[in-house]
Amino acid sequence: MKNKIKVVAFDADDTLWVNEPYFQETERRFCALLEDFLPPHSVSQELLKTETDNLRLYGYGIKGFTLCMLETAYRVSDGTAHPRLTDDVIRLGRELLLKPVELLEGAEEVLDALQGEYRLVLATKGDLLDQERKLKQSGLEGYFHHVEVMSGKEAADYQKLLKRLDCVPDKFMMVGNSVKSDVLPVLELQGYAAHVPFHTTWAHEQHEHTPEHPNLVRLNAIQEIVPYLIR
Repeated sequence: MKNKIKVVAFDADDTLWVNEPYFQETERRFCALLEDFLPPHSVSQELLKTETDNLRLYGYGIKGFTLCMLETAYRVSDGTAHPRLTDDVIRLGRELLLKPVELLEGAEEVLDALQGEYRLVLATKGDLLDQERKLKQSGLEGYFHHVEVMSGKEAADYQKLLKRLDCVPDKFMMVGNSVKSDVLPVLELQGYAAHVPFHTTWAHEQHEHTPEHPNLVRLNAIQEIVPYLIR
């Protein structure tokens, strides 16, 4: 592996910095706003349905999430909620956009150890402006040879990324917390993947199990990738 891989790509959200806990906190506050219409768990289910239905239109990120909260609030309340609810939901979205960037333990140390040994790439989903903001605030921008904010993470999306990087799959490794987005599509292309579990995952990204595969590295923490890659 050390002699083959040339490019190491990292997911951002919940791999390098905290993301999903902020969304879950916002979702709890949103559900509380609608408790007069449905129990919180039911509002949460309705919101997930709205998000899933709208992914092809809005993509991933806070702005799409905010639009989904607005749509869900209207549907759950059957249009009878006080107009102030719209202001409350928009405020939740704005507060989410202004959350500070909290690096995960070991993230910068790993990038520092690998810099100069490999071409480092940031490959993440989400809203372009928001991910650019977070990357700048993280202080990690200087580590990356290339930054790609992807509309999706299917095998075809990775093929496009590899073409831009002029890299073949068996010289590429993806490091991330999502089996569905960071592991399976890369293994499908016969690239390498390192799975770094995070304690919470968005329901849409959850996958029942991590497959057995010779190109898959299972990690307990991101720091564990260094011995696999340092020559």
